[in-house]
Amino acid sequence: MCFTVSVKEEKIEKIGKIYGEIFKSELEINFQENEVYTPYYFVSGFSFPQLPIIKSDGIDLYQWGLIPDWIHDPEKARQHQSNTLNAVSETIYEKAFFKDSIIGNRCIVPVNGFFEWKTVGKEKIPYFIKPADSEFFSLAGIYNIWHNSQTNHKIKTFSILTTPANPLMAEIHNTKKRMPLIIPHGKVPHWLAANASINSIQSQMKPFDEKLMEAYTISKMANNARNNRNVPEILEPVSFESENQLSLF
Repeated sequence: MCFTVSVKEEKIEKIGKIYGEIFKSELEINFQENEVYTPYYFVSGFSFPQLPIIKSDGIDLYQWGLIPDWIHDPEKARQHQSNTLNAVSETIYEKAFFKDSIIGNRCIVPVNGFFEWKTVGKEKIPYFIKPADSEFFSLAGIYNIWHNSQTNHKIKTFSILTTPANPLMAEIHNTKKRMPLIIPHGKVPHWLAANASINSIQSQMKPFDEKLMEAYTISKMANNARNNRNVPEILEPVSFESENQLSLF
């Protein structure tokens, strides 16, 4: 799955420039006056952070955890967000939470990398996974703008799609064997295309090439939510000497 990511780039303009080069046109930064971009070395989706997403009309800040239009009760809306951090790509057209957004509201969630844990006996070994040859992974996402009828407030939310793991991620995420759906940079415009057919969208729902990914173990401080994990040190490689651990390298 994908519940923890790193979006550490300090300047949103740099993200806009990198993705503007993919689109061969400058991307608008569509932030509202009260919206402030916060970079994260480590952030969990269960804290429902606001992260930048790439839409066909530019860059926006959206909250992680999609709320569909048909939920009207604010209490239920918040409760359901914990269950919509991810959307399984294989069944996304069948699920009421996601089927409208996958048709008309696709986005890209740019991240510098993501975190996953390998189970070795009773141990949980934390890994950081990052691109091998670029600054960002382009995670496939869907979004929705939910209207709170009680307060007339609008909440902009998104989910990240997942797919079966490639061999690298199957070795790391060795219980669920899932990974985020990563769109190759050259395919990003196709993922966002408003007129994309279902077949075109589904053809992009496949594991990312493991040769374009790097993974390494990090400190076990990543395992405890009581620690302040949003620090640069969380991304530093740490070797684990364990006779039970199988090396990937």
